[in-house]
Amino acid sequence: MNLNRDTMKKIMGLIAFGILLYVGLQNTRMVSAALRYLAGLTAPFLIGGCIAFILNVPMRFFEQKIFANSKAKSSKRMRKMQRVFSLLLTLAVVLGVIVIVLFMVAPELYSSFAAIGREMTSFGRRLPQILEEAGERLPMFADEIRKIEADLLDVNWKEIGQMAKDFLQNSNFLSSTVDIATSVVSGVTNTIIGLVFAIYILLQKENLGRQFRRLFYAVFPEKHVDRFLEVCNLTSASFNSFLSGQCLEAFILGMMFFISMSALQMPYALVIAVLIGVTALIPIFGAFIGCIVGAFLILIASPMQALWFIVLFLVLQQIEGNVIYPRVVGGSVGLPSIWVLVAVTLGASVAGVLGILFAIPVVSVVYTLLREYVRDSIRERGIAENKIQ
Repeated sequence: MNLNRDTMKKIMGLIAFGILLYVGLQNTRMVSAALRYLAGLTAPFLIGGCIAFILNVPMRFFEQKIFANSKAKSSKRMRKMQRVFSLLLTLAVVLGVIVIVLFMVAPELYSSFAAIGREMTSFGRRLPQILEEAGERLPMFADEIRKIEADLLDVNWKEIGQMAKDFLQNSNFLSSTVDIATSVVSGVTNTIIGLVFAIYILLQKENLGRQFRRLFYAVFPEKHVDRFLEVCNLTSASFNSFLSGQCLEAFILGMMFFISMSALQMPYALVIAVLIGVTALIPIFGAFIGCIVGAFLILIASPMQALWFIVLFLVLQQIEGNVIYPRVVGGSVGLPSIWVLVAVTLGASVAGVLGILFAIPVVSVVYTLLREYVRDSIRERGIAENKIQ
């Protein structure tokens, strides 16, 4: 074996990696604590990177379709103004969608909860009368009904309140509440910092990209950097296509619900259609959130129509999940229908909602790279085409 300088570097690197791996396995608790601390430090920047990656899709559309101008390309100042206006329009559109959904859905939810409260109060007052009427109509169960009525009248609400107070004082409920509140505040803070960081990234994305490319070419071999940048471009194109297809699919599903509910004269057709359209941006499973809220809203107005709404949702969901989604979203990223479902299922089990959002672009990139590798390998081996058809 020729122990030249490059070989010695590789051997030393393997030895160093083995030592670090052994030390890490012997101190797993310390390593996990260090990783959590590092994740806490980098969380705002990771969130900002994800926000910038998502917002870059509509921002690029505005730059290329709305603010595209030949004069702007020749003027540095005009290019900066074009970038700023595109970013402001993107933020306005996203914020507008959020505000519209909140103002349409939140008042209806409040009215529904208020109606439920009134119904429960009225039911509590009418409960003795209901039990008395039931005893008269069902004399064979009169003794059991009187026993239930006596038990309800003997309830010591003061004692129940004291028990609840003791539970809250003696349990970890308060500390858990504090932990949850701290986590929420931390998450909101990280999101705000991440949003500011994302704005800086979007305003200077070409400069940042040029700086990172210079750094990579200065440190790593050229062929590895070329391949890495190729994969990055493929990932960006796949995610752009996925997000565009997902928005189109959500719009189609929302229109389907609005037309169907209007034809069946169901209440809250526009509100529920908008809600389902927005929640459908979460692939496959997001529309079920809109279904739960929509069924709850209709339930207050008409329980029977709420049941028919669930039936309608199941029918439209089957059409959307088996026909529209694989063709619109899968076709936009070049991924067959079956792999779209596999990607969403695996993404949900690994990382929840974020996994669902990023699973399809990631699987699309892997699918494309694997397809290229298989095609090149078959070509290099000279395998006849008729053997693989």
